[in-house]
Amino acid sequence: MNNRRNLLIASTIVVLFIVIGGVVMWPLFKRVISKFRTYDLLPYYDGAVESDGSYTNVVFLHHSTGSALISEGDVRALFSERGYQFWDHGYNQSGLQDPDGTSTQASYQIPGLRGRGNTDVDGLAELFTQPVTDPPSNAFSYLLQHEVIAVKSCYPNSAIKSVGMQEQFQEWYLQMRDVMDQHPDRTFILVTSPPLHPQKTNADEAARARIIANWLKSDEYLTGHPNIFVFDFFDLLADPDTNVLHAKYRESADEVNSHPNPLANEVIGPQFVEFVVQSVESYRAAR
Repeated sequence: MNNRRNLLIASTIVVLFIVIGGVVMWPLFKRVISKFRTYDLLPYYDGAVESDGSYTNVVFLHHSTGSALISEGDVRALFSERGYQFWDHGYNQSGLQDPDGTSTQASYQIPGLRGRGNTDVDGLAELFTQPVTDPPSNAFSYLLQHEVIAVKSCYPNSAIKSVGMQEQFQEWYLQMRDVMDQHPDRTFILVTSPPLHPQKTNADEAARARIIANWLKSDEYLTGHPNIFVFDFFDLLADPDTNVLHAKYRESADEVNSHPNPLANEVIGPQFVEFVVQSVESYRAAR
């Protein structure tokens, strides 16, 4: 009898432990499940991308900072006013937005970063090595359906730890340039990486980030490559004395956050649109 009672008590304790543990751990389980779901790949976009030779079909590959620039800088509406179709592609799990700003519920499956898509400099260099296929069967081939292709690495790429890392970045950008040269019927816009919050970098790293931005827009990089243009996002956001995110463009005085604030996007969004339009006009004139 005692054994049965002890067994019942033990079983009850185990059940209570499981129930209580489940209640306590459920929020953690939900976060883990949610995290894995963010890496689910959307299907490839198989809809129409209409390019008529006017170079008014633009796609912008970006992550979070680019999303804020588009929404807070009124970028899509401004492109529409100029007669452009503006598409943008964020993380793979959010995928491709059409010119109306509507999610296509599909993506170009940018490779890397556990399914999110790697738009760091090394990731862009890898993306540009993908073979071009017709019909498209990989991310680079899908991007080439658009006549104007803008790409951006986000602010972590301004933490350039050494001269060796700086030189590696330059080598990757040169590799990308070689590929862009193979597609003279496309216009490419490189957007320099945004600067970091001062508490996320140091003077040497910030100076090297400035060197990369200056080099990309220099004659050394651009001369002889008429279909390549560089929008210096870094310079527009950075304090010219320290090369970090300008105080007026930080989210708040107390928050260590390298995302530019709404003011930055409101100011720079129209400049980005104008730069792309002027680049296209320059490209057309040179053809």
